[in-house]
Amino acid sequence: MQPVKIKVFIATMFDDNPSGADGETSGEFYHWHDRYWKKDHTQILTVRGAAHPVFCNADGVCGAVLGVGKVRASSSMQAILLDPRFDFSEAYFIISGVAGAPPSRATIGSVVWGSWLVDFDLGMRWHPRESPNEEMFFSPREGDEDMRVFRLNPDLVAWAMALSAETPLLDSAFAQSFRARYPQKVARSAPFVGVGTHMSGDCFFHGPGLSEQAQEIAKLYGADDYMITEMEGTAIAHVIRQLHGIDRLLSLRVVVNFDQGTPDETTLYHLKHALEQVAGDFAESVKNKYRVGSRVVDHIVNHWQLWHKGVPSLEVGNQNLS
Repeated sequence: MQPVKIKVFIATMFDDNPSGADGETSGEFYHWHDRYWKKDHTQILTVRGAAHPVFCNADGVCGAVLGVGKVRASSSMQAILLDPRFDFSEAYFIISGVAGAPPSRATIGSVVWGSWLVDFDLGMRWHPRESPNEEMFFSPREGDEDMRVFRLNPDLVAWAMALSAETPLLDSAFAQSFRARYPQKVARSAPFVGVGTHMSGDCFFHGPGLSEQAQEIAKLYGADDYMITEMEGTAIAHVIRQLHGIDRLLSLRVVVNFDQGTPDETTLYHLKHALEQVAGDFAESVKNKYRVGSRVVDHIVNHWQLWHKGVPSLEVGNQNLS
């Protein structure tokens, strides 16, 4: 049996039914599955060590639910990459998941391509009360440089934006009323497609203080503005880089919650109560992510002669932006 020649691999983190989604609110995998792997000729391959099966279609589009958090996601990704039934030698990778965002940088339903993936956890951290004059209570630890900061290929990110920036995004009356509670202009705006740093942390950090710290960490590492909080990006990127490099890696996240409450809410109150309300807009948000990401997937597959040897210059490919 010849290995499956993969053109694009889509990595999601969770779904209620990862072996064949069947409901519009089931998770991050549903819309990808419905578009690319619902037909009879789809291969479904169980991989030893991976959390869930890998789906592949005849066009070379494959994907899987890897699991939530750095350990589960990266271990699943490594098991899949090492399986000899797959040929990843020319593959493009899209990390596709939901996320939070600071209300000063993005809003509910916005879709953000990652320019940098930065690890929130790796380093030395101490309690704020032990920092004089409220100084920053985090410091990077020497020796982890290659694991905590990943700059994704700027040419590929530029392609992603060129192909998807004008994607019509869904919105809802509920999302609009939820956003209106926030004073920040960006938070109150309509959803948009953007670019910025994705901050990966196993800890679900929350509140204005930790949001500011995430922005400080992004600046400390020389990355772009922190726009997205997520849990798996740097770990998945590390595994892919070890085996194939990350020139063909994209990270795509949609905002389903803010990383803090409104000025009149305590962080604990927002974590216990207000965050639950955002699930009312989850279905629209994950559809936005799929709409944006599928434009890139389809372009790569439909113009494989342009893409298979590596990321083409945007000038050369401008005539194919359709």
